[in-house]
Amino acid sequence: MIETPRLRLRSPRLSDVPALFAFMGDTAAMRHTHAHDTPRALRRYLAAHRCQSRKTGCGPWTVLDRATSQIIGFGGLYEDPFDPGWGVELAYFFTPEVWGRGLASELATASIEAARSLRLTELRAFAHPANAGSLRVLEKAGFRKDRFVPEMDRDLYRLALPS
Repeated sequence: MIETPRLRLRSPRLSDVPALFAFMGDTAAMRHTHAHDTPRALRRYLAAHRCQSRKTGCGPWTVLDRATSQIIGFGGLYEDPFDPGWGVELAYFFTPEVWGRGLASELATASIEAARSLRLTELRAFAHPANAGSLRVLEKAGFRKDRFVPEMDRDLYRLALPS
């Protein structure tokens, strides 16, 4: 478990699915990425990430509000088991009720620190060009736009991590 000033980051649990599905299954909240169709699909997604994290040593976290212990997000570092080959990525998804509070930036900072402790030399991230909030989070964290990836309809961002 990792704690930041406002967040608690821990491994996902199957019991998290209802709270995570409330926003990760919401097409409006996830309009710039993929919304899960059913809680079962989200459970498969979590299981695939758990399996991948055992292989790679990093995986996304369930994000809780430290003050309330409520699940408010999901994200962190991972190698995407559904679209492999991009290396370790940073991703974040939050319930709309907490958007605009700097929590994605706080998660990004904790993720970058974790990447350094894993001795990673680079992180990548993807963001839809219309997702202004996510673009700001990445740029504030030091990521730089590399290129547009048409088959994903996303911009690829990179962050070099000097050793």
